[in-house]
Amino acid sequence: MDEQAVFLRNAMEAHGGPVYRLALCRLQNTADAEDVYQDVFLRLLREGARDWDGEYLKAWLLRTALNRCVDVQRFRLRRPVLSLDEVPELAQPADSQAAELWEAVSCLPEGERTAVHLHYAEGYRTEEIAAMLGVPGTTVRTRLRRARMRLKDLLGGTDDEGEQVSENSGEHLRARRA
Repeated sequence: MDEQAVFLRNAMEAHGGPVYRLALCRLQNTADAEDVYQDVFLRLLREGARDWDGEYLKAWLLRTALNRCVDVQRFRLRRPVLSLDEVPELAQPADSQAAELWEAVSCLPEGERTAVHLHYAEGYRTEEIAAMLGVPGTTVRTRLRRARMRLKDLLGGTDDEGEQVSENSGEHLRARRA
């Protein structure tokens, strides 16, 4: 195996999971997420970036995945697709508690959903997420705070006094899911 193939294989093993999970979180479609995954690593192969360190490489891959997701979403606006909600047997997660959480996360607006994924699933700090998304750090922190409030409402969380966290109790999110 040549040096380029070894580099690509190592990059896919080390960072393929985060790239795929981010694409799946952003697009909420397995086939599109797989396409983004493939496109990102093909682009890496064309870049020939064998001297990049691990964190820079991971950040580049995630940023490239986000850009590719935007391209897919633009394409989707022009051509409608079948959502996973319409085909529930394909979207059966293994862990029921995780499934409930990620189903609630999937109901969040796109910016909040992406921030939650990058922060909690990938472990990035808010300033790192801000750099990836090209927004101020305060925007990322606001999105995370709003997402946590919406998730508490959706999942039946309460504050210290035992009341619902916000006034709307996530009704608009539940209606969108139905």
